[in-house]
Amino acid sequence: MAPPPFRRAEMLGRLADEPFDVLVVGGGITGAGCALDAASRGLRTALVERDDFASGTSSKSSKLVHGGIRYLQQREFRLVYEGLRERHLALENASHLVRLLPFLIPIFAKDGLINRRIARAMGFAMWMYDLTGGIRIRKKHQRIDRDETMAHMPTLRRDNVASAYLYYDARADDARLTLCLARTAAAHGAAIANYAAVNGLLKDDAGKVRGARVTADGREIEVSARVVINAAGVWADDVRAYDEGRDPESIRPAKGIHVAVPWGKVRNDIAAIVPVPKDRRSIFVVPWGDITYIGTTDTDYDGPLDDPQCTPEDVDYLLGAVNRAIVEPIAHDDVLGTWAGLRPLLREAGSARTADLSRRHRVRVSDSGVITITGGKLTTYRDMAADTVDQVARVVGTRAKCRTKKLKLLGAEGFEPPPDTPEPSLHDHLAGRFGTEAAAIHDLVQGDAELGEALVPGLPYLRAEAIHAVRHEMAHTLDDVLSRRTRARLLARDGSAAVAEAVAELIAPELGWDGDEIARQVDAYRASVKHERDSAGLPETALDASLGA
Repeated sequence: MAPPPFRRAEMLGRLADEPFDVLVVGGGITGAGCALDAASRGLRTALVERDDFASGTSSKSSKLVHGGIRYLQQREFRLVYEGLRERHLALENASHLVRLLPFLIPIFAKDGLINRRIARAMGFAMWMYDLTGGIRIRKKHQRIDRDETMAHMPTLRRDNVASAYLYYDARADDARLTLCLARTAAAHGAAIANYAAVNGLLKDDAGKVRGARVTADGREIEVSARVVINAAGVWADDVRAYDEGRDPESIRPAKGIHVAVPWGKVRNDIAAIVPVPKDRRSIFVVPWGDITYIGTTDTDYDGPLDDPQCTPEDVDYLLGAVNRAIVEPIAHDDVLGTWAGLRPLLREAGSARTADLSRRHRVRVSDSGVITITGGKLTTYRDMAADTVDQVARVVGTRAKCRTKKLKLLGAEGFEPPPDTPEPSLHDHLAGRFGTEAAAIHDLVQGDAELGEALVPGLPYLRAEAIHAVRHEMAHTLDDVLSRRTRARLLARDGSAAVAEAVAELIAPELGWDGDEIARQVDAYRASVKHERDSAGLPETALDASLGA
């Protein structure tokens, strides 16, 4: 069965021609969640995104769907409960995209990394975590001995390991989850477009908001809507400035930093949480195919919102933290990719560290009727959307209740996970990205065997997936395909740059690109990759030099 239509030109036409009940500004996880909630209630819904879906924070997270065990230490019990409830719903409603992930918390016996008092406190936290959410997924934590711990992560310093806790959370490809939400909203009737930037709000004579001016493809569109939702994440204050005439400075960004290294450097078969000595922080060490990524989400940030990058200091911090725990140090030359994103935390008076700021969300309604949703985190997007659209329902006068608790996303209805096998298969790869829609990729390959070849050597993505991305997933640029529709840039930065021209030539007929546009797309992508590498202070490789980077 063909995927439901998700074509940008048609969506832009609808934005110009149709009146809407609600216009969502922002195509990240929160905005896409709001669009789905509103559309599923029967509201006439539109969403516009300035760049690509999930191109900001929502493609650059730690890719975890979790309650946040460390929030128990901050006595954020309600936040943890809500996160674990939403984790359970995500596992039910997006079973192809959200998967259980075991976590290891090593208990170190010396070198000051953790002491026995902290270990006992951690055990208490594990029981609390089980009681608030573990029962829902029929999993509970275990205390395992040194040998079992080393079996899961053999690169740990054995003499330092006393034991470990094993517990369960979940993971998801954040960009694909966001895209799936947007496409599911479209399947419920929403008009959704990327590369459509809001440049002002429309108001009536009484000063009430009645839509927005949107620029797309060099033309301005006036989108008529009874309510505007500001779900622009770290850019929410920019949208509020259109409404209020000033920057309210309500957001305090926290930078999440991540590096990808070859899996063989860590050899962890499950995720691990490693404490950072004397810093009251921890790092995630998460396996993802042939790589392991290492990251944290609590670095304070005061730079430009449009270009957060991993810096040399960020790379040093992450590698230093993991190298204290493992036997063979990971070097800068081992870093395959980096990414950094900004979490839109709510500014609070008197808080010195972003790590101490609450992850709770807030819904605010302005005098003109603009509804702004800020704060929160990836895991709780559905709950955030429900609270936001409840406010919309009050404004438009509908009693329609939230339906997303039991609403399956596209690809999840009737999906059954493939059986576990020692070696990952193509079927498992496609099922984990498309669910029941994987048949569309198989059909492309059946029609053209060359589309069954690898898009990027060494990665599981097929050439067919790039074609599917531009036909059915509104991919509009080369970067859309390599950075978000696939995650080639995260998994193989230099490898993706090497094949950029071949990928551009593959999708060019679908997007109507001529030779000049192909060259422009390739140059822009390679320049962006070089900027990422240079910002992190990483060495130039032979491959980079051969590309003229």
